[in-house]
Amino acid sequence: MTDELPDEHPDGLPELRASDADREQVAEVLRDAVAEGRLDMEEFEERLEATYKARTYKELAPITRDLPVPGVTPPPVPTVSMVKQPAGAGGWAGRIVGGDGSSRWGVAVLGGFERKGRWTMPKRFNSFAFWGGGVIDLREANFADGEVVVNCVAIMGGMSVIVPPGVEVLVRGIGVMGGFDHSEEGVEGDPGAPRVVVTGFAFWGGVGVERKVTKAERLRQKEERRLEKLERKAARQEELEESRRRALEGSGSGDLGHRDSLDEARSIHRAAMEQHRELMREHREARREERRERRDDRRDRDRD
Repeated sequence: MTDELPDEHPDGLPELRASDADREQVAEVLRDAVAEGRLDMEEFEERLEATYKARTYKELAPITRDLPVPGVTPPPVPTVSMVKQPAGAGGWAGRIVGGDGSSRWGVAVLGGFERKGRWTMPKRFNSFAFWGGGVIDLREANFADGEVVVNCVAIMGGMSVIVPPGVEVLVRGIGVMGGFDHSEEGVEGDPGAPRVVVTGFAFWGGVGVERKVTKAERLRQKEERRLEKLERKAARQEELEESRRRALEGSGSGDLGHRDSLDEARSIHRAAMEQHRELMREHREARREERRERRDDRRDRDRD
């Protein structure tokens, strides 16, 4: 019986099995693409799912075929700048862009309004809600100044201000049979990060302030936690295998070797029990994380 060689893909790619490292490399390209705005969240989730389901190079190749990869020069870009900040700017300095802002007010009367995504927060944003609600989401926004003011007037309605981690928040609003959320005050901002001052008036209404990462960042953090768990699991397995090896080596060395083997067996048992407890803890943490993500997804869908 002769071994058959792997079939060749029409593009010259053999039908070889992909490794975990190959899948992680593709996932990293996808995370970079969504961070750069080349993919939206729906495309990112679809491709990431396809990546971890892929078994061969043939299945992995199409996932990043239309995306730049490290070491490959991308095609020429338009000479006209499509962004407000200078090319190459990054961090908080790159997000404080000056100007008047792309939107300066929002009104909700028996309805709602929303400002989210990539927009420029002006020095002062005025909002009004009467029997309605509004969302001012600054997680992906640029800022016209190092200190911006969100002025909220809520009459029998509500406002939600969402800020990214690293931003300092000050709340200066007044509530009459209503209130302003002060829970995010007192958190020191990152160097160079803007300050967001939430002010205004709430009557039979409320203004909430929430600090959240973007969905793309949440997925990236989830991937990092998953990889850390895999590394811990591999390290524990390696330790168990080493203990078993030592026990087998000592089993043929007389009485002393027998006692050493018993000690090793007890050590293996303790390590296995600890591994089991660690896996149960990770399982509980994963369940809690999934519940938090479902709540966040429901919140996002309700706002949409």
